[in-house]
This record gives sequence, C-alpha cells and structure tokens, in this order.
Amino acid sequence: MHSKNPISCSICVSTYNRPAALRLCLQSILSQSYLPQEIIIGDDGSGQETAALIDDFKKKSPVEIVHVWQPDEGYRLASCRNKSFAKASSEYIIQIDGDLILQTNFIEDHIKKATPGTFICGTRVLLTPGYTDEVIENSQFLEPSLFSKSISKRYNAIRNSFLSKVFYRLQRSPNQYKYVLGANMSFYKKDLLKVNGYNEKYSGWGKEDNDLAIRLINAGTSLRVLKFSGIIFHLFHAGEGRHKLKENEDILKQTIANNVTFVPDGISSYLNRE
Repeated sequence: MHSKNPISCSICVSTYNRPAALRLCLQSILSQSYLPQEIIIGDDGSGQETAALIDDFKKKSPVEIVHVWQPDEGYRLASCRNKSFAKASSEYIIQIDGDLILQTNFIEDHIKKATPGTFICGTRVLLTPGYTDEVIENSQFLEPSLFSKSISKRYNAIRNSFLSKVFYRLQRSPNQYKYVLGANMSFYKKDLLKVNGYNEKYSGWGKEDNDLAIRLINAGTSLRVLKFSGIIFHLFHAGEGRHKLKENEDILKQTIANNVTFVPDGISSYLNRE
C-alpha cells in the first residue's frame, strides 16, 4: 500500500474520562492497514485511569503516542483540539473522537482522498446501547453485518471503492458546512494554520466544527464529503448538555455574516511551546 510516497499523517484523538472506549479506539488505530506517523491524544481533563491506559499503549505502540492534557474546566473541545494540532508534526491531520472504532482501512481511505486545497468530512455508523455495553465489557469489537440490529445509520457501513470514487467526483454541493462531523474529519495542517484552527470562544457542546468548516471554506479550501469509505463505528453515549448551544449559534451567525477566516484564539497560542 502507498508505493507512491504517501503524505505524512498524524491522527488526533479527543477524549474525556472514557478509558474503556479509548482502549478500543487505540486498538483500532494500531490495527489499521496504514499506520499514522503519530497518535496525538487531546485530553479534556481525564483522570488517572486514562493516563495509565495511555502510558500502557505508549509502551507497545509501533508509532509515537503523545498525550496532551488540559485541566477539567468544563467542555473545552476547541482548545483541546487546537493543542493537539499544535503538537502534530505531520503535513496531514486526521481528527477523530476517542469513542470511535475505526474500520481497518479508515486512515488509508482518508489519505487516498487527500487533495491540496480541500478538507474532508466523513460519516459514522451508530452502535446501539446494548451492543456498546457488550463491546466494552469484552474489550473486543467484531464488525457487525449491514443487517445487524446492533447498528443504525447502517448505510454508512458500506465500503466500496468504486462508489466512493463516483460520489467524491459527482458531489454538487461540496461546501455544505451544516453537515460536518467533527469525529471524522481530515485536513492539511497548513490549511488549519491559515485559519488558526478552532475558535476557542466556543465552550459547551455544539457548532465549533461548523465554524471551522465555514472559515476554511471562506479561506478558499473546499469541503469534500467522504462516503462509502472512511468508516467509523460510534460507541453509544448519552448526549452532551446543550446549555451553551444558543450562545454558540450566535457566534456561528457572526462568522457567517462577517465572512470570517482567521480567529485570534486558536492554534497559534500553543505553537513553539516546550
């Protein structure tokens, strides 16, 4: 695979106090058909159990694992991701969450579609609460069939290289920022630096991914949607609190109205630090 000099790739994983899910996620990364150059774990304030798990994986991983921790001061995903981006040494960054299990070709699929001047958003398959409990209890994931009752959004589990190529080329509305999924995105690092990454005015759940997508598009980077490849399985969890959603929506409206590209509070705050 990748005889043509593949681009260097870092995978950035966001986590918060769910070590059993993170274990499955890291196992799936290390089982990929194409390994990343490094794994950056952006940790929004998890406790000692998560730190111990990461240390254990560091000892056995064939690629470097970097643990970027910040204090638990509420939901601060934007700064967590920016700190991970700042640490990433590769030219290309794949962004996921730590409660995902990656299909074996996930990284390979993203890299095959990586094209200068674009960034990518994929989709996800949802696992039911019961199946999630079973997977976590056994610390083992067996990919369910398309007809399994253990999954929803099952059409996102179809991996077909021909259909993926056709869909990728025939997209008519590539800049639909409303549909981006922060748990399955990839970018050239230079494009993230151009807009300064995530806007850290966002706190609490919601809209920070849409804001980043809009600013990348405003800066001339096209959004491409990945279908029939780049498959992730999302372990069930209860929804995040939405008490900051209205405030976040107001920030998003300003980004759209003012054609914003660059934000001051972003990746640049963490560059060139020891």
